[in-house]
Amino acid sequence: MAENIELRRLSIKSYHMTEVAFGDENLITPDGKWTFKEDMSEYVKAHSEVIEDIKLQIIMPGDHDRHTNAIMDIIPLSTKVLGKRGEGITHTVTGVYVMPTGVDTEGEQVHEFGSCNGNLKEMLHLNMAGTPADDDIIVSVDITFKKGLGQERYAIIEAYKAVDEWMQQFRMQMKKFDGNAATERHDYYDTVKQGQKKVLVIKEVIGHGAMLDTWFFADEPCGVEGGKSTIDMGCMPVMLTPNEFRDGAIHAMN
Repeated sequence: MAENIELRRLSIKSYHMTEVAFGDENLITPDGKWTFKEDMSEYVKAHSEVIEDIKLQIIMPGDHDRHTNAIMDIIPLSTKVLGKRGEGITHTVTGVYVMPTGVDTEGEQVHEFGSCNGNLKEMLHLNMAGTPADDDIIVSVDITFKKGLGQERYAIIEAYKAVDEWMQQFRMQMKKFDGNAATERHDYYDTVKQGQKKVLVIKEVIGHGAMLDTWFFADEPCGVEGGKSTIDMGCMPVMLTPNEFRDGAIHAMN
C-alpha cells in the first residue's frame, strides 16, 4: 500500500484571555491579559472622511441584555508568525472576540436588507460557528459614520480598515509570544492519501455590496489589509487548501 504524502503542516497556538480591561497602554500578553486605551481618536482622524466617532465597549459574559447598533462582524484576533497562509505557525487568542457595530450620525443603522440592531441578547446567537461562546468576552468597536454613509460600500471598507489597524498593534505583539506558553496547540496536515477518493468541498460565499462582502487572503488571518474582495474579483471561484481555510484565508464581512 502506498504511503500518504504530507504536503504542509499548520500549527495553531492558542492563548486564552481571562482579563480584558481599559488601561493606560495597548498591551496583550501570553498570560491572558489584554488592556487597551479607551481613546480611539487616532483611528477616527485617519478615516475622518467617513467616520465621525469610534467607541469601545467591553461586554462581559452574561452582560448581553443591552442595546447594540447593527452588528457588522465577529472577528477573532489571530496573526501569522511563521510561513505562508495555510502552513507554518499561527498565534490566536481565545476567550475574546472583536465585534464591530455601525450607525450613522442620524441614527440610521448600517444595513442593506435589514439591520441587526436592538437587544444584543436577542441579536447575537451564542455558541454557534463563528460566534462567541457563553463565557467569551466581547470587545465592541462601535463606529459612527458620517451622515448617510452606513450604506456605502467604500465607507464600510474604510471602517473595516480602521478596526483592522487597531487590531494590528496587538497582532504584532502576539507574533512575539513564547510558543511554549500557549494554552492549546493544534497541528493540521495537508495530506495526499494515496488510493483514496479526491474530495472537493464547495463553499458559497456572499458578494453583494456594502454589508455583504467576502475578502480573501488578507495579510493576517481574518484581516483586511492586503485582501481582495470577491466582488472586485467578479465573484469568480477561488481554490483553497483545507489549511488555508483553517488559517483564516476567508473573511466574511457581513
